[in-house]
Amino acid sequence: MLTKTKIYLSSPHMGGSEQDFVNEAFRTNWIAPLGPNVNGFEDDIKKYIGGDNYHVAALSSGTASIHIALELLGVSAGDEVLCQSFTFSASANPIVYLGAKPVFIDSEVDTWNMCPELLEIAIKNRLEANKKPKAIVAVHLYGMPYKADEIIAISKKYDIPVIEDSAEALGSTYKGRHCGTLSDIGIFSFNGNKIITTSGGGALVSNNEDYKKQAIHLSTQARDNAPHYEHSSVGYNYRMSNVLAGIGRGQMEVLDDRVQARRGVYDFYKANLEKFDDIEFLEEPTGFYSNRWITCIKTKSYEQRENIRLELLKDDIESRPLWKPMHMQPVFKDCLSFTNGTSEKLFDIGLCLPSGSNLTQTDLDRILNVIAKTPNLS
Repeated sequence: MLTKTKIYLSSPHMGGSEQDFVNEAFRTNWIAPLGPNVNGFEDDIKKYIGGDNYHVAALSSGTASIHIALELLGVSAGDEVLCQSFTFSASANPIVYLGAKPVFIDSEVDTWNMCPELLEIAIKNRLEANKKPKAIVAVHLYGMPYKADEIIAISKKYDIPVIEDSAEALGSTYKGRHCGTLSDIGIFSFNGNKIITTSGGGALVSNNEDYKKQAIHLSTQARDNAPHYEHSSVGYNYRMSNVLAGIGRGQMEVLDDRVQARRGVYDFYKANLEKFDDIEFLEEPTGFYSNRWITCIKTKSYEQRENIRLELLKDDIESRPLWKPMHMQPVFKDCLSFTNGTSEKLFDIGLCLPSGSNLTQTDLDRILNVIAKTPNLS
C-alpha cells in the first residue's frame, strides 16, 4: 500500500555542485576547520551582499556568530542587552552565555519585528535606572526586514550598537541594501532548515575588518601568535570546517533561485488562500523585500489556528505555530520586558506553512486541499 510522503516545513535543497566542492576537500585532505572552501565561501557571501565593503567570518552556527558579536561589542557579566522578544531562543541565549541579562522588546504589526517605539521606551527606562544597555539584538523575522531606519536612528541617538540577526534573512533587502549589512554587525545562519545550508554553520558580517579578524581569533580558541600554544584571552571552537564550507559554496550558486522559489510559494498560498476571510498574510511594506523564508498566516483565533495545524498533521504535513515570545518562555521568566501584546497575539493565532524551495506543485496542491477542508474555515 502506497503512503503519502511527509511534507516538511523547510527541508534542505541541494543545487548539484555541493558534492564537487566537498569531494575536492577530501581529495586535497583539507578536512580541518580552515582551507580554500572556507575562504571561498566567505568571498562568495561578501560578493553577494556588497563586495569589498564587507568582511565575513564563516563560523560554526548563527548562535556562535551572535555570541562572538556580543563579545566584540564588549558585552560581559552583568550587562543588559536589548533583544527582540518575538524570535527563536538562539537570539537571546548567547546573551546569557556571557552572564549578561536580556531585556525583551515586543514587536510592531507591520513587520512583526522589534517595535522602535518600545525600544526607545526601554532605553529611557534603563538609563533612568543607570543601566545603559550594551547592545541591541534585532531580528529580521521569517525573512522580513525590520524597520532599520528607525532602529538605526535610535541606536545612534543613544550610542548603543546593533547586532543584526539575519539568520532567516539571507537574500532579503531593505531599501536596496542586503539584510546583514544594515547595522554594526550582522549574522547569518546556514542551519539545515535555512534558505541555504551548510548542514550546520553561520557567519559574522561587518564593514569593520577588525571585527572579522577578532572574530576569527576568538573562534579559533584565541591562540596568540607564538610557536607554542599561548592564550591571553578565552576563545571558542567556532570556526566552520572546510568540508561544510564546500556545501555552502555550492549553495551560494543557487541562492537567488531559492529566494525566487520561496517567494513563489508565498505567492501560491496568497493567491489561493486569501479568499478565506479567516486567513491573513504579512505584506511587504514599501522598500522591504523578503526572501519569504517561511510563509506565515494569521487566523481569526487560536482554535482556528489549531484546526488548520491538526488537519495538516493528519496528512503528515508539517506546520508550526509562530515563535513563542521570549518573554513568555520559562527560562526567561525573570527577565525585564517591554510589551504591547503584539507577539503574544501572533503566537496565539499565527501559523508557519511548509515553505521549502523544493516543494512540488503536487505538494502545494495537497497542502492547499487539506487547508481548504479545515472545519469551520470561512
